[in-house]
Amino acid sequence: MAATASALSAPAPSPEALDRIARRRAESLAELAHAGIERMILEGLLAPGARLNEQALAARLGVSRGPLREALRALEREGLVQGGPAQRGMSVRRLDAAEVAELYDTRALLQGFCCALLARRATAPQMAALRAQVAAMAAALSAGDAARYYALNLAFHDAMLEAAAHRRTAALYRAMLKESHPVRRQMLDDAENRRASNAEHAAMLDAIAGGDAEAARRAGEAHVLAGKRRWLAGLGGG
Repeated sequence: MAATASALSAPAPSPEALDRIARRRAESLAELAHAGIERMILEGLLAPGARLNEQALAARLGVSRGPLREALRALEREGLVQGGPAQRGMSVRRLDAAEVAELYDTRALLQGFCCALLARRATAPQMAALRAQVAAMAAALSAGDAARYYALNLAFHDAMLEAAAHRRTAALYRAMLKESHPVRRQMLDDAENRRASNAEHAAMLDAIAGGDAEAARRAGEAHVLAGKRRWLAGLGGG
């Protein structure tokens, strides 16, 4: 009874406090919408060029149009969606060939730098964990499971970034992976490309384990540039 009386006598929240609560709730809903749309893009449920119907997305994600639009603006800044004419709204971004090539070239530099750092600082447990991930990808290869291979591939590269412990490199690399996701996913749908990719993963780890930062850098760059060559071959560009 006393607790009830105390609650009834408590002062009502001020307008400023209510406004802060509303803003935090809107931010939380925008983050929920952002994560949901990003997941749909990364899993291929929303293909490059697909128009984004705000009403349908809001209903699917359980949010109102305000937080949804905030999420779309954030995804546009990250390069995953793009705006069009006012009457057409936003769509999943479709990269042109020049943009894809630049992403490969820049990712190669960052991957090489990451591998060089690992050659200097990776611990035995970190190396063991990375080799286990390469083995898991090999198992996915044997099973012919392209979706699992791709998910493990993303986790492997993320683990390398974590082990390298260079925050700016990690942020740039992750942003570029998101942008290049549709192309990489398509490339790794091919079993031969997956086999080549995982052999390169093993070669990177061998170079890192040797402790030679320059050799590790070359192996890291070679992996991404080999991916670029496979992409060009798929375009008929050599």
